This record gives sequence, structure tokens and C-alpha cells, in this order.
Amino acid sequence: MKYIILLLLFCNVANAQIKKAFKFSTFYVAANGGTSLSDEEVYSVNGSTLVYDTVFTPYDYSLTMGIRKIQRFGYEPRKSFKDGTETSFSDAANVGLSPFEFLFEVDYKRQEGIEYFDQHHFVRHVEAKWLAKAEYIKDGFADIEYFESTQRLRLNGKKKLSFNLGAVQRLAEPYGYDPLEEWSFDNGRIHYTCLAIEEGYSIDVYGSEYKDPQGNIIATNPQVWNEVVMPSVLKDYVEKKRNELDNQWQYSLVVGFDFYHYKKNFWLHTWGNLMPYHYDDGSQFSYHNFNDGEQWYDYSGGLIFGYKLNKNLGCFIEGKYNKYWNKEWYDFKAGINYIIF
Repeated sequence: MKYIILLLLFCNVANAQIKKAFKFSTFYVAANGGTSLSDEEVYSVNGSTLVYDTVFTPYDYSLTMGIRKIQRFGYEPRKSFKDGTETSFSDAANVGLSPFEFLFEVDYKRQEGIEYFDQHHFVRHVEAKWLAKAEYIKDGFADIEYFESTQRLRLNGKKKLSFNLGAVQRLAEPYGYDPLEEWSFDNGRIHYTCLAIEEGYSIDVYGSEYKDPQGNIIATNPQVWNEVVMPSVLKDYVEKKRNELDNQWQYSLVVGFDFYHYKKNFWLHTWGNLMPYHYDDGSQFSYHNFNDGEQWYDYSGGLIFGYKLNKNLGCFIEGKYNKYWNKEWYDFKAGINYIIF
């Protein structure tokens, strides 16, 4: 009987903690769409014959589902509904206004005719003397995907400006690995058409027929083959070889800072992270091997600034920037508002 009582007590406590964790969170599902690129006429010449075609780009859309519990900063506007298009730069900051915050969001979308399945998830817990965060990002448009966790000590944690120091663990594909460089080196740097033949493509130079692995004619002259088909062949080969490799762990030291100041007519929120040292585990696909065995700097940061000069005029600057493994991705916006009374 006592074990049943203990189990019931445990379930009751767990249920209370779950309710507390999700209290004031928002679950949302949204669909958005719109016109994409206009139709484009493509021309080519086959001997003395002009050949043209029309490239149709289907409409853009996004289907978003998520749940978030992130307290708004003073400069963030209140919206009646979340429509899935929100891009709050402050989500990338190291600290928030609540001790425990989270975001879980998936976004299936088509942009300029290309489909992506993007994801952004993070859990963040911040105390005066320490912080911990786990995050997963998959951004198809920026071609970046990684998992990151960090544990840091904080200095001056309760003040506007705080510094932090700790460790970061990242799991990602072996960035820096170049399958085409590896192939050309192994094959004495012969023409990449040989790679296409290895991948199942066939070429009849005298008959001017270029076929894909399924036997379909995809080009009838070398210009189309070199300028249209070969780029697709190389892209597919690179993607295939990278997908064959396991993700790699990267262990790094990190130093960072956070600053937040808000008044109704002026606000400044900025943060930054620098990873100056990375552990080399000696593996074949360690990024150290693609960086001549040397250390490198990975860093990220963000800035949100707003200033109302008077009741009519105001300006703002917002943005964030990341550079990991020599890959860059960033967003920014800036502008001036003038209200006419």
C-alpha cells in the first residue's frame, strides 16, 4: 500500500511541475502563402534551331506548428495571435526575462520552388550565477543544421551587463569536408564528366545524346550538359557523400556577454559569444583537418536598438549574425518611422 501512495504522490508532484513548466505557454498552428518568382523564359540553341522553354515557379507557402514560453522584452509588441512568421531576434540571446523558457517549432515550407523542413527548438534556464541552454537549428535556406548545448558561469548576473564563461558542445555534419576535392585528388584531377559517368550517366558524343542513370535524354549538346546538367550532378554527388558521414561532436570553450536596457523612448539589447578554442579529437573529419590543424574563431551576436527622438520621429536597428565553421548566416533590419499627427 505504501508503494501505491508513494507512486500517487510522485505522479501528483510530477503533474504539478509539468503544469508549472507549461503555464503561460502558447501552442500555435498557422499556414501562410503567397506568389513566388514570376515565370521565366529560358532559351538555348540546338544547331540552327532556337529552343525555348518556360520555367514555372509554384507559389510559396509555409505550414508552421510550435509551442513557446518566452517572456516578451519591453520593446517587443504584443500580438493577438501568433501566425508562424514571427522572427524575434531576441530568441537568440543567452538570457531571457524568465528563469525557464523554451521554444519548439517546425516549419514545412516552399520558397522559390524549393521545399524545406526547418526546425528550431531550445530550452533555456538562467539563474543569477549560471545558465544552461540546449538548442537545435535546421535552416535549409541557410544550409545549416546543428545541435548545441552550453553550460556557463555568470558574472554580475543581476545587472544590466553580465559576462559568462563556460563550455559548448555541438553536433553537426563535418563542415569543411569537400567531396569534390577528395574525388579529384583520388582520381588525379581528371574532368568531372568522369564523375558523372561513375554516377550512372552516359554520353554519346557523336550522337549528341546525354542520358541520366534511368536512360532519359537530358541534353543534346555539350553546352546544356556543362551549364545545366553537370552543376546538378555535382550538387547531388556532394549531398550524397555528406549524407553518408556521421555527425561530428565539437567541444569548445566560450566567453560571452549580455546587455539589456529598456525605457519607452530608448532601448538597447545586445549579446555576443566567442569560441576561441576547440578540442581536437584527432578524427578524420575533425574541422581542424580542414583548417590546416589550426584553431579558429566561431562567434555569434545580436543587436536590438530603438530610439524615439520625439513623439513623431523614431529609428531602429535589429539583427543577428553567426559564423560557425566558416559558414555565415545572418538577418537584419533597420528603418525610420515618422508618425503624422
